[in-house]
Amino acid sequence: MGWKQASHPSHMLYYSLTGRPKDNNTSMTVPWKSRPDLFRIGFLLCATGALSGQFQLEPLNSTVLQGSDARFNATVQGKWTIMTWGVGGFMVLNFPITGNVTSSSEQFSAKFCFSGDTSCVEFTIHNVTRSAEAGPVVCRVLGDYGSKTAQLNVEESGMVNIKGGNVTVVQDQQVEFQCVTSAWFPTATVSWTRNGQAVNSSLYNTSSMVDGETFNSTSVLRFQAVSNATVECRATVLSLTSPQSSSVFLVVVPKPPDWTVLIAVVVSIGGFALLVLLIIGIIFCCKCREKKQRNYQDEMRARTDSEISGGQENAGYVSEDQTSVAPSKLTDSGFSQASGSEVHEVAVNTNQAGHVYSGAPITVGESGVRKHRHVTIV
Repeated sequence: MGWKQASHPSHMLYYSLTGRPKDNNTSMTVPWKSRPDLFRIGFLLCATGALSGQFQLEPLNSTVLQGSDARFNATVQGKWTIMTWGVGGFMVLNFPITGNVTSSSEQFSAKFCFSGDTSCVEFTIHNVTRSAEAGPVVCRVLGDYGSKTAQLNVEESGMVNIKGGNVTVVQDQQVEFQCVTSAWFPTATVSWTRNGQAVNSSLYNTSSMVDGETFNSTSVLRFQAVSNATVECRATVLSLTSPQSSSVFLVVVPKPPDWTVLIAVVVSIGGFALLVLLIIGIIFCCKCREKKQRNYQDEMRARTDSEISGGQENAGYVSEDQTSVAPSKLTDSGFSQASGSEVHEVAVNTNQAGHVYSGAPITVGESGVRKHRHVTIV
């Protein structure tokens, strides 16, 4: 048994199970084993018909920065005639596959994605604003295709500023920087860099608050100043290709030397030296005084010895060995002393002013030796 093709050039004949050929005008009979192939072909035809009524919209969620352009692509599988676009609940553009495109504003435009390819249409919203264009974007293809909806999110970039400007501090001093962001939507993500290197998030904290329809943030950075650095505050949102930033310069000057230890050492050494000098001064003064007294005593002894050795006797001097002195008498006419058998007298004269002075010496002696005594009394 098998399928055989007839030799007729324009007709195809199939043999039945008995092997007898049948005329082309008769109804064609098919073996029961070939029925699954028919089901398969019918399924593929139905699937192709179902796919012809579908289209895709991309992206379904788009986030753009205010003032930029937002683009959406609609890809249609099958034939279509008219496509419409709506923004914020209003139809803004009518795009027929043939003919002119009609738009409610120059802010909206549409074109085929590729030249000559009618299966893809690119829809563009120019100069997007958050108040007008943010929200649903609807694409509808007339016929059995239905509609697709995408979400448009619009962000706003505000201002960034580090308060206080450049800072000069002493080395190892704690320094603080404050960065303020204003008029951002949504809340800006704030980060810090030092000399181009990211700062650890544990060194700063950020807080935000609502200001009307936008957000303001304050970020405070604290760290210990070691060397000169460029400090930069960065703020960004998802749609920003590069963050907004503000930077200042940190100038670190060497800290003055700690004189505490040096002063303590100098004071200690100075106090010790002063004490030593004081002790030396006291010892020197004591020695000088003792030497002066000793010199005075030696001088007095030398003077006494010279008087004795020169044959002169001082009646007013009492030697250390002499315990008693002979009595003497002093009168207006003179001074007399009894000394054994020898009596020496000296005449004393008194002037008008009351001064007493000695007169001419009187020489008395048995042996002929003359002794002079001079007494002056005031």
